[in-house]
Amino acid sequence: MADDQYRGLLTEREREILSGDADVSDNYRYRVVSRIRTKMDALEDDVEVLEEHHEGLYEELQDIVCKDDRDE
Repeated sequence: MADDQYRGLLTEREREILSGDADVSDNYRYRVVSRIRTKMDALEDDVEVLEEHHEGLYEELQDIVCKDDRDE
């Protein structure tokens, strides 16, 4: 079982880089952002599958992602 099997969208290292806690070049930071955008594209496909085939998980995901929208 891979260590990152249970991670969210970002790896711990990506979190460090995006938060500014890692000392990396601007070029490397740009590559990380690009990689995350690619993952977000794949996430869009996953969301469509959940919406169509597993309404309960889809609603749980909506609750997590849209939490701030409800608090306004």
